[in-house]
Amino acid sequence: MKKYFIILFLAVLQFAASAQRPMSTTGEKPGGTGKQSDLGNKDNIKSKTTYKQGNAWKLSYPLGNHEEADIDTLLYNYQRQFVPAMNSDAWATTGSFAAEGINMLYFQRPQPSAFLFEDALNYWLPTFRKEKFYNVYIPMTLLSYNFGGNRDNHTDRLKGIFAGNVNRKIGIGANIDYLYTKGAYNSQAAKNLIYGFQGYYTGNHYEMQAFLNHYNSQNQENGGITDDLYIENPAVLQGGVDKIEPKSIPTRLNGAQNRLVGAEFYMSHAYKIGFWRDDTQEGDTIERMTLVPVTKFIYSFDYKYNHRTFKNTRAEEASQFWANTYFNPDYTLDDTHYWSFSNTLGISMIEGFQKWAKFGLSAYATYEFDRFKQSYLLPQPSENPAELSPIPEGASLEPEKKRNRLWVGGRLEKMKGSLLRYAANAKFGLMGDAAGDLDIDGYVETRFRLGKDTVRISAEGFFRNQTPSYLLRHYISNHFIWNNDFGKTRSFRVGGHLHIPWTKTDLRAGVENIQNCVYFNQNSVPSQYGGSVQIFSASIDQKLKFGIWNWNNTVTYQASSNQDVIPLPALSVYSNMFLGFTAFRVLHMQIGVDCDYYTKYRGYDYQPATMSFHVQGENPIWVGNFAVANAYVTAKLYKVRFFVLWSHVNQGLFGSNYFSLPHYPIDPRQLRFGLSIDFAN
Repeated sequence: MKKYFIILFLAVLQFAASAQRPMSTTGEKPGGTGKQSDLGNKDNIKSKTTYKQGNAWKLSYPLGNHEEADIDTLLYNYQRQFVPAMNSDAWATTGSFAAEGINMLYFQRPQPSAFLFEDALNYWLPTFRKEKFYNVYIPMTLLSYNFGGNRDNHTDRLKGIFAGNVNRKIGIGANIDYLYTKGAYNSQAAKNLIYGFQGYYTGNHYEMQAFLNHYNSQNQENGGITDDLYIENPAVLQGGVDKIEPKSIPTRLNGAQNRLVGAEFYMSHAYKIGFWRDDTQEGDTIERMTLVPVTKFIYSFDYKYNHRTFKNTRAEEASQFWANTYFNPDYTLDDTHYWSFSNTLGISMIEGFQKWAKFGLSAYATYEFDRFKQSYLLPQPSENPAELSPIPEGASLEPEKKRNRLWVGGRLEKMKGSLLRYAANAKFGLMGDAAGDLDIDGYVETRFRLGKDTVRISAEGFFRNQTPSYLLRHYISNHFIWNNDFGKTRSFRVGGHLHIPWTKTDLRAGVENIQNCVYFNQNSVPSQYGGSVQIFSASIDQKLKFGIWNWNNTVTYQASSNQDVIPLPALSVYSNMFLGFTAFRVLHMQIGVDCDYYTKYRGYDYQPATMSFHVQGENPIWVGNFAVANAYVTAKLYKVRFFVLWSHVNQGLFGSNYFSLPHYPIDPRQLRFGLSIDFAN
């Protein structure tokens, strides 16, 4: 019923938008510098009615500055979003759609969350960095529906984005995303309902932008299959029968579930002061005055709420799966709550208000109050067992913690001009757990003409000296308790990017050094490595095209100086070979096969009770050295995109060791479909 409610919700939004008066297609956009989509440009077939798609932007934290973003109407790799094993070129996952996973390309991992349980599902969840605002000339609704599988392993995703402008200064938006799967294997069902609202106002003096996001994710946890031979060689376990239905494979847990609920409300307000400039052109009959902003005063507010529940109802499985049970041997019900309020005051000198003002300069202060609350289920006195695991020595059972923290920061930027652009940020902790914390990052880019194209070279880096998050230091639950006195983690990274447009080549390289790295050890508890770990990464993205034949490849090499702390595959490859052409003058087609591969490495293991990925101890299980290939047909007809996908088409052709985590096989071969429509009034 939920997906039908979503369709009705989007239809109401679109009907309301249709009553709006379309915006003029002339004049400046009210905010952001986002890219145009591929709709309506010269490379597409023009219909009798053409329109400008508009632009989109994201926000930088905490001041709410605009950063360029895309509108998702591109055709290329539209089908890939429905293959969970391909969330990146090297993705380690528990298997199913909407399931937990970790990016094995180290430089692509997001920063850890204060609420550590979000990290495993970060790819699927709404975050500040993913939030988009839209300026569209006429109301827009993007609606997509993907589905696949049969009655036993059916998978759905229904997603909608609405954006509309009341006028040049006011824009509103809404989004909804419903993910659901029964899972290919036992006790692997997952569902997640996400929705959000956005709005902005951009006046001459006053600006405001705000968003609200909410998600509710539920994931069954099966702990992996009981024996890898069910995948690698089922005949050994079945008396010579070499085929087995995935749902018939026994799993280690069948009564465990994680539920994650979260919300974020963010708003920023800015008031600009400056001077008026006369831009009246010769021949104009009306005087035209433009405000040139000089200084901007900023206030932003950010509220976050998270709640995670882990429960397990099968005591006999728990005693075999977990080494310790501290409070209740019959039933596990762990609750963790997190609230955070932050307020930021800032002042900014705006770049370019005079010829000598070649850069912008900002300063701000952020005060944050947060609260953690942890609870667990105690047994009834009459049910108290004779033996429970002893509470670890020195452990604190403090169920609630409140913190006050204060930072000051600044930003230096030059984002105008074609020759050189740069930005640098610095943030210093002054109070509470943040005292002594330091976060500095920077970016510089230059562009120059070479022949008929523009070559782009950029470099970026950061230095961080940060206190590990509260939940990595203090945690209480039925199966895990820790109370760690960790020192600050120091990390330094520098990297570069070279883009050569006429050869369609992108080169990237970087190196990072981490001291006092905090990781989950072989016992699934946080540990701090006192030495240094170095990570090196280099990649090349090369696109080849001859007529309608295309072959795109991305190759990444990584090296970790300590695979016991940060294990990584040495080499990963993504390859996509397809035919791209236009049929009947209006139907844009892609027909091809794409493939992911990464070399064998000492893989992470997954712990469902803490939703964490941990290293293995002695005699580790190595994973990797298998390819996942998909055959697909993707097409676009005016404002409609659709695909037919046969995922994991090579299953069993070159071996059956398709585990991206120990004991967690990826989805078997499956036929999947997708449809996306851009409703524009």
